[in-house]
Amino acid sequence: MNTQPAAQQDGINSSRQTAITFAIEQISNSVVGINVTQLKQQQVNPFFDPFWGGFFPYTRTFKVDNMGSGVLVSPDGYIITNTHVVDNATEIVVTLRGGKSYEAQLVGVDNLTDIALVKVDDSDLPFAELGNSDELIVGEWAVALGNPLGLFDVSHQPTATAGIISGVKMDFGLKEAGHVYQDMIQTDAAINPGNSGGPLVNALGEVIGINTFIMTGSNYSSGSIGIGFAIPINRVKEVAEDLKKFGKVERSYTTGVHVQAIDPVMQRYLRLPTSEGVIITDVEKRSSGERAGLQIGDVILAVDNRKINSPKDIIRVIDEGLHKVGDIVTLTILRENKSIDIELTLEEPKSKWWGF
Repeated sequence: MNTQPAAQQDGINSSRQTAITFAIEQISNSVVGINVTQLKQQQVNPFFDPFWGGFFPYTRTFKVDNMGSGVLVSPDGYIITNTHVVDNATEIVVTLRGGKSYEAQLVGVDNLTDIALVKVDDSDLPFAELGNSDELIVGEWAVALGNPLGLFDVSHQPTATAGIISGVKMDFGLKEAGHVYQDMIQTDAAINPGNSGGPLVNALGEVIGINTFIMTGSNYSSGSIGIGFAIPINRVKEVAEDLKKFGKVERSYTTGVHVQAIDPVMQRYLRLPTSEGVIITDVEKRSSGERAGLQIGDVILAVDNRKINSPKDIIRVIDEGLHKVGDIVTLTILRENKSIDIELTLEEPKSKWWGF
């Protein structure tokens, strides 16, 4: 039995309300749990599967269940999450706070940024306020919400963990799965499997990032050690807008420029002063490369101030810059022993042969 005076009890209750509880109250209704059935492929060695495999390696396709989180960003049912949560999904089930579930439709994915947009068919839904990730302060409060380990299905509400913004502008480059994680937000708010796609919010309850991955400290551990990363919301806004309008982000570009790595024999034959860079072997007519003034024999030394030593390096630099059709990159080229900068537009391909 509580014997404290009413005024004292009211004071205690008031003191329990903090910036963290305010943020959670502001955002919780717009956070969703996501359960998906995905198609996965596995390369099978017939030595370990002699009955079904025959004599040759083959690819087996099978279904797996996966889970993640998302955040409603409009009253008509648009939800932002991670690509790796919903990619190759045959079924996407979204659950709102309180337990109401919907079968969701995939609007589009952008594999490069690991951002996806799904939609449920309803109206007047609660939705989150999106903040400005360019104004983050290292050390300010951060709250991660979502569906860790599938707990949304247990309580029908998102789980919240609190911490601070530990760092900003964390660059990890191009990863094996094809995702580029640049300018990431680091937080020590606990993030675990199932949190992917959920919001990271500030003390105002504004979404400042989409929780995406964690570091675990070893290959044998999968839990949080207080080092998690979120995609900044300003990038997410741009990608989500393209996904809503076009169902994709157009990153299949062409320049009409064909290049080749420089080996010692080529360097001697062409009397080049360096073996660094790649040499232009062809520039297609009426291409953006021709319009930029690039010539056969030019040596590309750098793209956007990053050194180039192979054709793959050019693709990697453009991918890590998160460029899309219409963007401009700056090439540093060597021509007649002089270094010059040339701006090159990434244009929409008109044929199957794209150059780089």
